[in-house]
Amino acid sequence: MSRVFRFRDGRVEVFLDPDHRALLATLLGEVDRMLDDGGGPAPDDDPLVALTGLRLSPEDLVAADDHPVTSPEDPAVARLLPDGNREDPALSEEFRRLTEHGLRTRKRAALRCAREALGGPGTPVRLDLTEAEALVKGLTDVRLVLADRLGVRTDEDAERLHDEVVSARAPDSPRLAFAGLYDVLTWWQESLIEVLATPPSSGHRGHRRPGSRPE
Repeated sequence: MSRVFRFRDGRVEVFLDPDHRALLATLLGEVDRMLDDGGGPAPDDDPLVALTGLRLSPEDLVAADDHPVTSPEDPAVARLLPDGNREDPALSEEFRRLTEHGLRTRKRAALRCAREALGGPGTPVRLDLTEAEALVKGLTDVRLVLADRLGVRTDEDAERLHDEVVSARAPDSPRLAFAGLYDVLTWWQESLIEVLATPPSSGHRGHRRPGSRPE
């Protein structure tokens, strides 16, 4: 299996060809779009707004309690923005009210950072550590969306999906195409994590092809 990432001179080199980079950038952009709640970016100078998306007086905050905050209708987005407490709906709602905007903002920033970094010229593209870490996060979110669409909830589900890809029982199936994409993204992500976790001086070479696992 050819090298996908390599750590060199303080940067991570990405050896994906331009077509694969473009595909990954498109997927990152689609998840970024899914996380758009129409609220727009928060001002950088207000920590409360950055966290909650609320620029309200104390009286407005009391009034805001009359409007419930619920989980996203799209189950894939709900996996990206999970409930804080599944046992207590009221506590979960309050947690979501205070944190969801900030989580959306952070995820979208990582997705955009990774997407822009992959658009660099030539092969390999060289990422700084911030860009490489953003790519790890972005891959996680893309895989979560694909996992939801494919019905992957457990390790056992992921193993069965991997078996479908290996056996190619229905080669023309759209599901198999998405399953293969999920499998490849899993490998890319685990390869990148391995590179970031392995000191360059340890003589690291290449990457083992791991099995698919859900986040």
